[in-house]
Amino acid sequence: PPQPVPPLLQTLQRYLTALEPLLPPDELEHTRRIVQKFGCPGGLGEKLQRELINRAKHSHNWISDWWVQWAYLECRQPLAVHSNPAISLPKRDFTDWRGQLVFASKLIAGVLDFKAQVDSGKLALEYMRGQPLCMELFPQLFSSCRIPGPKHDLVVHYGRPRRGPAHITVVRNYQFFQLDVYNSDGTPLTESQIHAQLLRIRSQSWKTDKEPMGILTSEHRHTWGQAYTRLLRDKINKESVRLIEKSIFTLCLDSPVMRISDENRMAAQILHGGGTYSNSGNRWFDKTLQFVVGEDGSWGLLYEHATAEGPPISTLLDHVLEYCKKPDRMRAPLVPLPMPKKLYFYINSEIKWDLEMAKQNLDILINDLDIKCFNFQCFGKEFVKQLKLSPNSFIQVAIQLAYYRVHSEVCAACDIASLRMFRGGRTDYIRSPTNQMLSFIRAFDDDAVSSLMGQGIDRHLLGLKLQAIEEGLSVPRIFMDTAYGLATHWKLRTGQVPTNTDSVMCFGPLVPDGYAVCYNPQQDHVHFSITAFNCCEETNAEKLALTLERSLRDLQELFQPTV
Repeated sequence: PPQPVPPLLQTLQRYLTALEPLLPPDELEHTRRIVQKFGCPGGLGEKLQRELINRAKHSHNWISDWWVQWAYLECRQPLAVHSNPAISLPKRDFTDWRGQLVFASKLIAGVLDFKAQVDSGKLALEYMRGQPLCMELFPQLFSSCRIPGPKHDLVVHYGRPRRGPAHITVVRNYQFFQLDVYNSDGTPLTESQIHAQLLRIRSQSWKTDKEPMGILTSEHRHTWGQAYTRLLRDKINKESVRLIEKSIFTLCLDSPVMRISDENRMAAQILHGGGTYSNSGNRWFDKTLQFVVGEDGSWGLLYEHATAEGPPISTLLDHVLEYCKKPDRMRAPLVPLPMPKKLYFYINSEIKWDLEMAKQNLDILINDLDIKCFNFQCFGKEFVKQLKLSPNSFIQVAIQLAYYRVHSEVCAACDIASLRMFRGGRTDYIRSPTNQMLSFIRAFDDDAVSSLMGQGIDRHLLGLKLQAIEEGLSVPRIFMDTAYGLATHWKLRTGQVPTNTDSVMCFGPLVPDGYAVCYNPQQDHVHFSITAFNCCEETNAEKLALTLERSLRDLQELFQPTV
């Protein structure tokens, strides 16, 4: 069904409720008057609401395009750390380049197998709470890429079920290769064929004096947009960049890294590549899907958020993990395969300067990011379900409690709700409400359900604001009020990424003085990742992690007698 526009007065009342823990009484009263004026009969709010309802009648989805444009494509921060989420997956049992290439071959075959299901329409329809979910995002995962621009970016989709691009990009030692993954008759290469081609790529990529062209994609979007224009003036560069952009996905074959045994370093490698002296040059951050495979058994996925969302990515990864359990039974046809094509770049003095600046800026960003991953093993979702409570809500309470214990305040905090119940739906925020503990959990549950049902407040408020801008009106006072700035200054960006395996997702905080907390609840344990910026003296990922563990144990003790 189409996504509904929530009732105006309902959204305004919930907005005021969300502000109650954040504002002193006098400021709250000031904001209440502004909100009441905006929502009064015949007022500006009603006019904008009518226009939104009209937009909903005549568009595929009244908010998704606006949301992608405003939240992602117009955002000028680097994609690395700030936007692209990374998923670090359980370590495989290889420890050298031979095992790396064998596993990478299996991984490629598994992704192509998933793509075949998507292209043929055979991918099973997904359901949530008995409702079918929108499956539109799946075809867009492949052969898509973000293109930088001076004022805003755009996303291009080259994928077609028939006669779409037939190659992937493989990056090793900062060098990019075009690898055709289909035979001339349209059948995908077997694992042994892919493996033979990866061996060829390895033998072609020994030169280590190559410039890490992928680093350019980690820049501030305005800067990269200008460099992109300069880069594409050259015909060779343009051809190479287009082949990367059109490829089905990217495979990053990372070089060995010192001391990568712990979870923090593994997550960092997937998220940003570890810096310019490590594997950051093995990335093209604009690419929708980048699978990363190290030589030590570490592996994961980095994805571009304008095109991809967590739930479809989880479905893809679950398929790949199941595929990896199967033996390779396919006999390789005895046909000679064309040599993988190395992509060349012509680097003049301007591009060289762009690269040097990009290297400096990325290393500064990476050094500023603090990552803490841990596995909480006292209990998992099974214990919480025995309490007849939602595991997601329970963990959210613990996160809020931990934040309060560290900072002696509550803050604007958001969890992500999927809106795939609706055609073209993306996400809305679930706002963590009041502070009373049990009512908090139940209230969080209610809030989560209303967001899932398209009744969240944040996309609605954004829609009203953008509707006013589209009509050439001055921005309504409700959105210029300091309370709105406070309510949308997300110091706690949280995300549950439930997968069938012990994976952990991580991304950077939304604001300089904030945290990002990701979690993956399993039956008897929960995986967490916490990020914060070192430049902010108030935030500390390690401290929040320790406090979160204590808060979870305290909640367990609080509820234990009722089991």
